[in-house]
Amino acid sequence: METLTKIIIAVDGHSSTGKSTIAKSLAKQLDYTYIDTGAMYRSVSLFALQQGLISNGIINKNVLIKQLPQISITFKKHSESDTINTFLNGKNVEKEIRSLEISNYVSDIATITEVRKLLVNQQQIIGKEKGIVMDGRDIGTVVFPNAELKLFITASAEVRAKRRYKELIENGEQVTYEAILENVQKRDYIDMNRKDSPLIKAKDAHYIDNSTLSKEEQMQLILDLVKQYI
Repeated sequence: METLTKIIIAVDGHSSTGKSTIAKSLAKQLDYTYIDTGAMYRSVSLFALQQGLISNGIINKNVLIKQLPQISITFKKHSESDTINTFLNGKNVEKEIRSLEISNYVSDIATITEVRKLLVNQQQIIGKEKGIVMDGRDIGTVVFPNAELKLFITASAEVRAKRRYKELIENGEQVTYEAILENVQKRDYIDMNRKDSPLIKAKDAHYIDNSTLSKEEQMQLILDLVKQYI
């Protein structure tokens, strides 16, 4: 197999599988650029809430579509912690977009074709120079169908809910495990059944179920795959 200096690594899979943590760590080890596409959709969701475009759980899609040109999403690395923060129209919203409230709307926001077109275009521009690790739902199927390495990460809904519950509790949110599990299952259904770019495993993606894998075991498995291409 031909080895390449810089490649695109597409990481897809279900919500709360630790995709972002995996992708961040991988990018750091490879000295690649990490792009969290989920943060982009979460930022649009936050924008919709801030503009009063979500009422009683209903999204005013027509007005949101008209206001999309007002949205600017950028990523900046924190100089001291080396973490990547998400900025919405110049404001750091990294903590706000990780809330359960945003999680309750992000899958619905992601079904809007105009939103997907806008963000997919931005993602493809970012990836032109390669040397990136990008995670999301449709990276290996839509954004970069020719990515050299594709990973599909999953775990049982119950395991994912427990992980998400622990994370939110540690961040000081008042939530219940039952609410998290319901949210995970709802997002799975919406992600896999939407008409535009549904969550599916690319035919050439490597399937990884991390329900019983430690972070170290999973990373070693992925690094062994990376070595085949770099």
